[in-house]
Amino acid sequence: MAADEPLVLGIETSCDETGVGIVHGTTLLADAIASSVDTHARFGGVVPEIASRAHLEAMVPTIERALKTAGVSPKDLDGIAVTAGPGLAGALLVGVSAAKAYAYALGKPLYGVNHLASHICVDQLEHGKLPEPTMALLVSGGHSSLLLSADITSDVRPMGATIDDAAGEAFDKIARVLDLGFPGGPVIDRLAREGDPAAIAFPRGLSGSKDPAYDFSFSGLKTAVARWIEAKRAAGEDVPVRDVAASFQEAVVDVLTRKAVRACKDEGVDHLMIGGGVAANSRLRALAQERCERAGIRLRVPRPGLCTDNGAMVAALGSEMVARNRAASDLELSADSSLPVTDPHVPGAHAHTHDHDHVHEVSKENLYS
Repeated sequence: MAADEPLVLGIETSCDETGVGIVHGTTLLADAIASSVDTHARFGGVVPEIASRAHLEAMVPTIERALKTAGVSPKDLDGIAVTAGPGLAGALLVGVSAAKAYAYALGKPLYGVNHLASHICVDQLEHGKLPEPTMALLVSGGHSSLLLSADITSDVRPMGATIDDAAGEAFDKIARVLDLGFPGGPVIDRLAREGDPAAIAFPRGLSGSKDPAYDFSFSGLKTAVARWIEAKRAAGEDVPVRDVAASFQEAVVDVLTRKAVRACKDEGVDHLMIGGGVAANSRLRALAQERCERAGIRLRVPRPGLCTDNGAMVAALGSEMVARNRAASDLELSADSSLPVTDPHVPGAHAHTHDHDHVHEVSKENLYS
């Protein structure tokens, strides 16, 4: 590690995991996480109020654990980065408030950063500096996005996004229909390995010649799978869970990878980065690798632990902010639950809170359905 590389602590609280990471340049020193997912599991989704309280309880111990793991003192830090959005408003406010308090008490610069841009930047911790430009496919419970990153600290352009359910949200909902629990992604991935991906011809959303080239839709797929399962049950037949899981998963990853590779070709970009929680899916990784190799595109996917929400990704982007001399945020920084990815960095006091529409939150309807 070079002595002049920035040492940055990152705080991530956009959803149900309290993440604190410490990065020296592009070297990860600590990645501490306190998750409240087990608390939310019985509701079938994330309950925002529960997530916020869990962040409050976990914040200081998680920061202390990260500092101890990294073997650094708070006074040695060159900056503190925090997710300013998008995410759950209450959860974001806990992280932003903590970051501001530490920055003020320690006299360190504060960097409010974008959650999605952080998911792209985290790959630097494993595979080195990102080429510019890089195409990024981000897939999680709250987002399915194609982004073109020319400068991870200042120039991220949306190419396409989900128009309804995100990919991870669809995994969770189908897992509920199959009584597989929450979160649904890991268990569907596991069962799909024992199933036939060609057993059931589930639809591929927005794949027609006249459909948007880079946008995604998984609501129709979710409905088709649910109705197929209901029809089997109504007829008194056993549901082939493994084949359903494999066929559903194949429909999702087929669309994701096909559109990502198309975007790379259309934009003349020879690097594709895949991030977000669904990037841990084994079939998504395998199919993306196949299609990228055929197209002459280099695929970059972080290890599964860096794909899900974590503080390391926030620290990684904060480190880039320091290294590129980006202006620090001021102490009036707030949280913006709808912060656009075109704002990778929030230098001033212009952010504000909104209701967040794209995170899988539990409602009365799905509590009792």
